[in-house]
Formats: sequence, C-alpha cells, structure tokens
Amino acid sequence: MNQSKQDLSSIRPKRNKFILLSFLSIFILTGVGFYFLHTPNSTEDKVGSHKGGKNHSDDDAPTPVSAETVKAGDFSVYLNGLGTVTALRTVTVKPRVDGELIKVAFTEGQMVKQGDLLAEIDPRPFEIQLQQMEGQLLRDEALLKNAQLDHTRYLKLLEQDSIAAQQTITQEAQVKQYQGVVLMDKAQVNNAKLQLNYAHLSAPISGRVGLRQIDQGNIVHANDTNGLVVITQLQPISVIFTLPEDKVQPLIKRWRSNEPVIIQAYDRSGKNKLAEGRLLALDNQIDSTTGTLKLKAQFDNNDSALFANQFVNIRMLLEVQHNVIQISSAAIQQDTEGAFVYVITPDNTAQIRRVKVGAAEADKVTIENNLTANETVVIEGFDRLHEGSKVDVSKKDGQTVAATAETIAASENKSRKRNKH
Repeated sequence: MNQSKQDLSSIRPKRNKFILLSFLSIFILTGVGFYFLHTPNSTEDKVGSHKGGKNHSDDDAPTPVSAETVKAGDFSVYLNGLGTVTALRTVTVKPRVDGELIKVAFTEGQMVKQGDLLAEIDPRPFEIQLQQMEGQLLRDEALLKNAQLDHTRYLKLLEQDSIAAQQTITQEAQVKQYQGVVLMDKAQVNNAKLQLNYAHLSAPISGRVGLRQIDQGNIVHANDTNGLVVITQLQPISVIFTLPEDKVQPLIKRWRSNEPVIIQAYDRSGKNKLAEGRLLALDNQIDSTTGTLKLKAQFDNNDSALFANQFVNIRMLLEVQHNVIQISSAAIQQDTEGAFVYVITPDNTAQIRRVKVGAAEADKVTIENNLTANETVVIEGFDRLHEGSKVDVSKKDGQTVAATAETIAASENKSRKRNKH
C-alpha cells in the first residue's frame, strides 16, 4: 500500500509539468502569428503605414470609363423588314404562227422598248396567203356589183310590169348573198394580214430581255413551251416585303395620313442602299403561319440597281420625332427594376438614373424621362460602377472605345497584382 502511494506522488508532478509546457507552446505560437499578421510585408504596405497606419484600397481610385453627352434633336423611326424584288410585268415572247426563224434582232440582256422588233419568221407563206384572199375578195366584189346592177334594172322593169315580182325579190336576195361573201372575204384578208404581222415578233412591253431560248434557223411553232425570250420590266419595279403584326397599327395610322411613305431598299448585308421608293399597297390579311403582313412598294429603279427575285432589306420611315432626347444604346443598363443609366455629375461621381426607353434605331435610342440635353452618361466601363462611384472619364464622345477598354483592363490587372501581393 505504501509503495502505491509513492508511485502516484511521483507521477503527479510530471503531469503538471507537461500541461504547463503545452499552454506555454500555444501562447508562443499565438504571439508569433499575431506578429506576422500585423507586420508590413511589402514596401507598399510600409509606405501606407507611414501615411496613416493602414493600407490604401484600390476601391478608392476613380474608375476609368467612356462617356458621351446626351443630345436632343430630330429622330427618325424606321420599321425594318425582309423583301423580294418583283417585276411589275414579266412576259415570255412566243411565236403565234409556225415557220422558220430567219432573224433575231435583239442582244441578250439589252433594254428594249414596247414595239421594238425582236425576231422575224419567214413571211413568204403568209404573203402568198394574203394575195389569195385579196384576189378572192376582188372577184366576189365584182359579182356583188353585177348583182346590184341587175337588181336596179329589175326594179325599173317591175315598175313597167315587164317582169314578175318574184324575179325581183330573187335578185335582191342574191345581192345580199354576195354582200355576205364579200364581208367574209374581207375578214379572210384581215386574218392573212394578221398572220403576216405575227411573223414579226415585237416587244409587248418595255424592259430587259433575258437569254435567248432558240437560235436563228430553227422552225418555231405557236405551241412551243419555252418561247423565244423573256422580257422583264425593271422600270418601275416593285418589292414585296413583310412586317410583324405588332407593327400593323402604327403602320395603318401612318398609311391613313395620305402622305407618301418612304421605303428604302438595302442589299443583303444591310449596309449599301440600293434604291428609294414609296409604299404602294397593303395586303388585306395577316399570314397566320408567320404572323406577318405583306406590303408592296414601288421603285423607279432608273439605275437598274434592283433585279427581279433579288433579296433586299427594307427600311420604312414611319415617323420623325422632333426635339427628343437620344443617347447610345450602349448606355442603357437593365436590372430587376428596369432600365437605368449612369449619369456623371459635375464632381465626377456616377449617379444611377432610372429612365424610360422609347424608339430605337441603329445604335441610338430615345429617352422619354429623367434625362436632359448636355448631361453626360457612361457608355463603357460598368463592371466596377455603383451609386456614388468616382469616375475618370478617359474617353468621351467621338474618341475610340477600344482605347478606353485597354485603360480599364490595365487598371484591373494592376488591382489584381496588388491584391495578390
């Protein structure tokens, strides 16, 4: 028993010593950590400690932005659509009589006027037929004249009771018979003249001729399918285009004003203006499959810039708004509450301004409230902006945005390096 008590008394001082050493180690480690956390670890931090005992944050530096001045003026509102150029008239020139094609009088692709000679079919068979009809007409006219003389003589004899009345009536019927024959002969003569005229193929409309479908020397027929050539009227020319149904009401209001609606046609890229015309007609129903309304515009096309079946982009001038506030669409920002812009105050502070956006055209939009002319709004460099941010307007209005983007990127890179150190 006494031996056990002596062993316990020897273990207890060792345990107390271990606990004391453990607490002392924890205290030393805590002090060392505190020292390193509050000791400047770079030249920049030391400089900051000399200036005020704390580091300067990059958030205090002005944010570089690009800005523009709000302007007021006239603003043209356009409706945009897709269209296809359609010729007012397209005619396939076909022969109306059979015969040999002895002459082609046009050049492929040339402009022709109505009535110009295009081709000629051998006219000799029709000339002979005309001579036959004219000869038959002369013969029957002579017979008619002789019958009329006989009828006149019979009438005189009847007055003298020298002949029977029946003979006079018969002679009168014969006169009428010859009159009918002469009328038929005249019709046949006119038909022969018409066939001879058909041997000369002329342009039924003014326009541009296409590629020749048949060569000189071939035998052509009135029932040929392809015809000789196709003529397309290019001056004037029309464009069929479509607009969404939600644009129909303002369009109808503009149409009812009875003022010409200006239509501009652009190429496939939408950059090059091809022609300018006016709205000609509106369709009477909306296409239920596409939700669009068809419209037709007409262009003078004096320079032949538009070709049939050509695809074009259409811009229709709907109205011109006078003295309205307008800014670049790049300045418009959106959040859960709607549209807003950052307005730069005279002390270079960013201020959030809620606005109502109106019409848009290209890269410009109209603003209906909360902005006035000559104010300055931010158009580039929104990432670090918030209400009350200090800004550095490095680029404004006509200056390049690319340079501003480089300035902003350089500032952000510098901030990342400082935070890393």
